[in-house]
Amino acid sequence: MRASRLLELPADCFTICLVTSGAMARWNRAYRGKDRPTDVLSFPSGENGVPQSSKQNRADGSNTAYLGDIAIAPAVARGNALCWGRTLQDEMRILILHGILHLMGYDHETDSGQMERRERRLRRALGLG
Repeated sequence: MRASRLLELPADCFTICLVTSGAMARWNRAYRGKDRPTDVLSFPSGENGVPQSSKQNRADGSNTAYLGDIAIAPAVARGNALCWGRTLQDEMRILILHGILHLMGYDHETDSGQMERRERRLRRALGLG
């Protein structure tokens, strides 16, 4: 994946799971207190939502840092793509990038625009307007 290479992350340091809008709504309610589906949620592997900085042994026997999991609701992504005039493929790539940044510790809800600026630069570099 181009985003992983650009961020110098091993391709297997996170997983992406495609979920239904219903599952996403339940998780969004449980973890964020918002009673609706969202397009992407990130679940860092570190304690208390903070990514682990040290390497850990993985189930496959490798010794690589695992950042966590990204859940994407394709139905919500499709609606967003239509709204923003993007292809579903580009929208999915944008959501994956957004999720990766969250796994790396960025948080647009609490920072002073750092995540937004980083994401904007990366999207330009990846051709994801």
